[in-house]
Amino acid sequence: MGAATARGAAGVRKDGEALVFSGALHRAAAATLWSQARALVSGVRRFDLNAVSTVDSAGLALLAELAAQVEGVEVVGTPVGLSELRAAYRLDDALGFGR
Repeated sequence: MGAATARGAAGVRKDGEALVFSGALHRAAAATLWSQARALVSGVRRFDLNAVSTVDSAGLALLAELAAQVEGVEVVGTPVGLSELRAAYRLDDALGFGR
């Protein structure tokens, strides 16, 4: 996927054992993507965020809620905002609350 796709509309698709996200995971996108991602999460072991341009708190909430359904999910990619929000909400690498 090119840089233009990463900046475009948010999307999610399943590729094998990965949920592949793209675009900006912001408030408006999170609401739209929730039902799509929830329907795809079964059997997933990895969230691929390499094509995600930015994440806000609503996008992080979407990812964390989905991660709660996948024990030990691997998160690949670090879009703008993810590290800062993960630290602010004290989420571990698998987007769960640190124990």
